[in-house]
Amino acid sequence: MDIVKVRVGDSVFEAKKSLLLRDCEYFRALYRSGMVECHQDEIHLKNLPAQGFFIMLAVASGERPILNGGEILEAIECAAFFQAETLAKHLQDLLNSDNCLLMYQASTTYGLWGLQEMSAQFIQNMYRDLREQLKNLPQELIEHVESQVPSTFVAVGSHSTCSAEELPLAATRTVCYLDEDDQDWKVLTALPKEASTSLAGVTVLDNRLYIVGGVHGVDKRAVESSFCYDVITDTWSLLPGPRQPRYNFTLIGLEGCLYAIGGESERTTMSSVEIYNVTKKNWSFAAHLPRPVAGVACTKTMSRIFVCLWKPMETNEIYEYMSHQDTWVLISKLLKHQSYVHCMVAHRDNLYVIRNGPKDDFLRCLMDCYNITTGQWTSMPGHYGNSKGALFTAVVRADSVFTVNRTDTLEHTIAGNMWKPRNQMKGFPRNGSVWTFLLRIPKERKN
Repeated sequence: MDIVKVRVGDSVFEAKKSLLLRDCEYFRALYRSGMVECHQDEIHLKNLPAQGFFIMLAVASGERPILNGGEILEAIECAAFFQAETLAKHLQDLLNSDNCLLMYQASTTYGLWGLQEMSAQFIQNMYRDLREQLKNLPQELIEHVESQVPSTFVAVGSHSTCSAEELPLAATRTVCYLDEDDQDWKVLTALPKEASTSLAGVTVLDNRLYIVGGVHGVDKRAVESSFCYDVITDTWSLLPGPRQPRYNFTLIGLEGCLYAIGGESERTTMSSVEIYNVTKKNWSFAAHLPRPVAGVACTKTMSRIFVCLWKPMETNEIYEYMSHQDTWVLISKLLKHQSYVHCMVAHRDNLYVIRNGPKDDFLRCLMDCYNITTGQWTSMPGHYGNSKGALFTAVVRADSVFTVNRTDTLEHTIAGNMWKPRNQMKGFPRNGSVWTFLLRIPKERKN
C-alpha cells in the first residue's frame, strides 16, 4: 500500500510512501532498516512542527508556496531533520533580502549547510544594505559572511573569431568587470581567438562563463565550438558545440545544464532546443518551442526557466519550460500594440518584461511586471531606455539591477513597483551588442 499515516505532534498526515522515499533520506533509511516503526499502521514523530511537515509534503507534491518567517523556520527544521532535498531546494529558491538573515541563522542552527552557504553569499551581495543588521549576529557568522566572494557585474562585447595575424591588434577582445569602488571597468580575461561572441549564446553556470556558437565571417558561418572560462583558475577550456550549429539564440544555465533555445542555422530561424549536461559533457534535444524564434528574451528564477515569444503585432506570450515533462507551457499573455520585448529579467517571483514603446518612439523602453505566484500583471511607471538606445540587457543582483551602455552603467534598486536609480558609473567602453552577467571573482584576480 502506497499510503502511509504519519503523526506529527497532534496532527496526522496521510502521505504517499513513494513520495517520502523519493524526497527524504530519513524515510529511505527508515524503510531500509526494517525497524518496527516502518511496519506499523502509523509512524509517530515527536518534537517536530506539524506545519513544517505539511509544507514539506506540499513541496514534494510539486507546489511552490511562498512562506512567511514562522513557516520558514519550521520548514528549515523539517528539511534538516528529514534530509528533504526538494524542500531544501525550495527554501534556496525563496531566499531574498527580507528573509536572508533568518535563513542564515536558522540553517546554521539546524545544519542545513547548502542553504547556509547560499544565504551567506546573498548577504555578502547586499553587505552595504545589511551592515547594521549583521552586527546582531554572532561574530563567527559575521566573519563567515565577510569571507564570501561577492558577485561582480561583468560584460563582454560582440566579437567575431580572430586569426593569428589579427590577434596582436585585438585588444578589445576582452571580458571586463565593473570595479564598483573605482566606478570603472577593468579587464578580467581575453577571449580565445577561436571564440566568437557575435550572435553567440553567453551565460554563467556555477560561476563559470560559457560561450556557445556564434558566427564568424560576413556570410555568418556558425562557430561549432563552445568555450568555458573558469574564473577561479583563470583558464579557458574547449567544449563540444550543439548538435545543430546555431547562432542568434538564447543560452541559459540551470542546475548543471545549459539550454540553447531557438536561434538560426544557415539563415533559417529554428524552434529547436538543446540541453548540454555539464557533468556528462553531451548535448541532447529537448522539446521544441511553440514556434521558431531568434534572440528570444529569456530569464530564470526560483529554478524555473521562462521565455517571452512575440506574435506580431501585439501579443507577447510567456512560456515556462517544464523539465520533468519536457514541455513548454503557456502561462500568460501581454497585449500591447506594436510592442516587442527586448529583454526579461527576474527578481524574486516577478518577471520584468522590458519592451519598446509605440511605433513612433521605438527606443522608449517600457516595463511590465508579471508575478508568477499570483498570475497578475502590473505596468510599471517611467521608461527605461535613453537617447543612446533601447535597453537590451539587465542583470539582477540581490535587490539591485544593473544596466549598461557606452555612456553609463546604472544601478537601480528594485523597490515595490519601481526601479529607483541608485548609482551611476562609467559606461562599458565597447561598440556593438553587450553581454552582461555576474561572476564571483576572487580578490587576488582583481587588478
